[in-house]
Amino acid sequence: MLRKIEAKVLIVDDLPENLLALRSLIQSEDRTVFQASSADEALSLLLENEFALAILDVKMPGMNGFELAELMRGTEKTKHIPIIFVSAVGRDMDYAFRGYESGAVDFLHKPLSPFEVRSKVSMFVELYRHRKALSMQLEVVEAARREQEALLEELRETQAELQKAVEMRDVFMSIASHELRTPLNGLILDVQ
Repeated sequence: MLRKIEAKVLIVDDLPENLLALRSLIQSEDRTVFQASSADEALSLLLENEFALAILDVKMPGMNGFELAELMRGTEKTKHIPIIFVSAVGRDMDYAFRGYESGAVDFLHKPLSPFEVRSKVSMFVELYRHRKALSMQLEVVEAARREQEALLEELRETQAELQKAVEMRDVFMSIASHELRTPLNGLILDVQ
């Protein structure tokens, strides 16, 4: 069932050769890879699609990866998308810290390790699928709960109607009994 849940991965890099290399690493039958060559193009794709993961290059002309990540974190539709930063800049801890501060869940340094990239992407795609499956199950449970509440309310209304019918029957029987006893009392006295 999890494999049937569509997973989309967004990769953003201003260099076409980096996009091609990253796409070839993560492309798979069980996921769709979208690519953008700028932050503006990425924003457009983010508004149109639901992504399991976004892999962002840090250094891009115009808006850099950190700024894009901060915009993503500030938007309801995209704030839960895991972000992995990719950078050719040295392994300076402050640089990676800034990435985590911008909302990243991981930081990869170039040259990329194919095994590391594939395993991280697979892990985030699987997490996304599990989250979507859980969400779908919660929707089913919530629909069943609403249906139960509607049936319970219908049952209460039926019970109230039955109670009213029983009360009306008791009143009718009391009146009928009284009305039958009145002429019968006269007959009983006459007979005695």
